[in-house]
Amino acid sequence: MPALKKTALTVLSAALLSTFVIGPASAVDKDSDADQPEPPAAMSSVGGELLGRAGTQMKLGAGAPVLPKDLTGRSWIVADAESGDVLAAHNPHWRLPPASTLKMLFADTVMPGLQPKTRTYTVQEKDLAGLGEGSSLVGVKENLTYTVHDLWLGVFLRSGNDAVHVLSSMYGGVPRTVADMQAHAEELQALDTKVASPDGYDAADQVSSAYDLTLFARSGLQKADFREYCSTAEADFTGTTKDGKRKTFKIQNTNRLLTGADGVEPYKGIAGVKNGYTTHAGNTFTGVAERNGRVLLVTVMNPSSKKAHAVYKEAASLLDWGFAASGKVTPIGELVAPRSASTGNSTGKGPTANDANDGRNGSNGPSRTAEAAASTGGGGGIGIALGIAGGVLVLLAAGAFLVNRRWPLPDLVRRLPRR
Repeated sequence: MPALKKTALTVLSAALLSTFVIGPASAVDKDSDADQPEPPAAMSSVGGELLGRAGTQMKLGAGAPVLPKDLTGRSWIVADAESGDVLAAHNPHWRLPPASTLKMLFADTVMPGLQPKTRTYTVQEKDLAGLGEGSSLVGVKENLTYTVHDLWLGVFLRSGNDAVHVLSSMYGGVPRTVADMQAHAEELQALDTKVASPDGYDAADQVSSAYDLTLFARSGLQKADFREYCSTAEADFTGTTKDGKRKTFKIQNTNRLLTGADGVEPYKGIAGVKNGYTTHAGNTFTGVAERNGRVLLVTVMNPSSKKAHAVYKEAASLLDWGFAASGKVTPIGELVAPRSASTGNSTGKGPTANDANDGRNGSNGPSRTAEAAASTGGGGGIGIALGIAGGVLVLLAAGAFLVNRRWPLPDLVRRLPRR
């Protein structure tokens, strides 16, 4: 018995000791896991069965590069903008807060109804009511008159919720705008999306997904005006001085892959589309870029990395991977066409309803557009962001595009400067 008792005490002591030694470490690990929510077990499979699975999905072929290391986004996707092939994805249908990337859906929905872009509007006090606390603003002022062109610059460059609300007023009010955005999302088969606010400000139940945001970008890029605004790096915006006189000031796009601001390397071939941030959404980003005639879309949502500007760095590394992997991977799914396009237009040819605003639209004044550093080597010709030596930004005529009207994407790789 004494020997047995001694053994029991030894085992108990060891157990208690292990609790004190391992317990704190385990608790830290558990807390860390709790800070990183897991994707739901069941997600949408729109675009392909693999896209509904949790985790990273890809099918590497011979010579295909491995995915970049240190990808921390809760959700991301890399897709060919023209064919719609999804090259790789990570939880692409996870419904998450979208932040200002939802403004892509806002623009794609509202832009055709607010023409011409030279149309003017005098802002009223009620137009600026209901802006969320801490909203990003471009500086729209009541009792001042703006053109539609001015306001879209405010939306795309400064992510101005004030500009969104004024455009919503011009469109028929925020409730109508939200309803039409929801209907348009459903038309695009972006079924992960629930719209509660037109500007992407955190709202109860407002969600989207990396897959849906990519659909919004792809649809918006059908429109010449959308392409103009999302690729504009810097422009003049109208404000007032202290004595009430009108005066313009410079605004710069908050898309750092476009401008190279804050120490982020501008991405060669980038041509938009939209970034965002809110407390609940974290950082979100959707971008389109061209290299050697191939056009890719990438979306990254809420990286957990503590590195500065992680969302841009992860998006850039995924674009690099996508260009290197194109033709060497088997697609794991597709970006689906809108419901209307899939009926009687399944070949991907012919105009769509969203093409009505394409063509050589003029601009309401000069602005700097992203020539973003241009093509990277090879003789790929003129890219989405027209290639020039050293990746310098040059002046383009806003909206001077040669457009081939077809689904899934107009011929974005033939932008021409004004002569």
